[in-house]
Amino acid sequence: MAEHEHGTMDTKDHEKTFEGFIRMVTWGAVISIAVLIFLALANA
Repeated sequence: MAEHEHGTMDTKDHEKTFEGFIRMVTWGAVISIAVLIFLALANA
């Protein structure tokens, strides 16, 4: 097995995965807040 050299790893896939994760968490939070607001208004 080759010795790892610091700074040589390709991180493009990791960055794409992280961006997708952040996007899904953001959308999930927005949808959850929207549902909570709707429920609060519907119960008023």
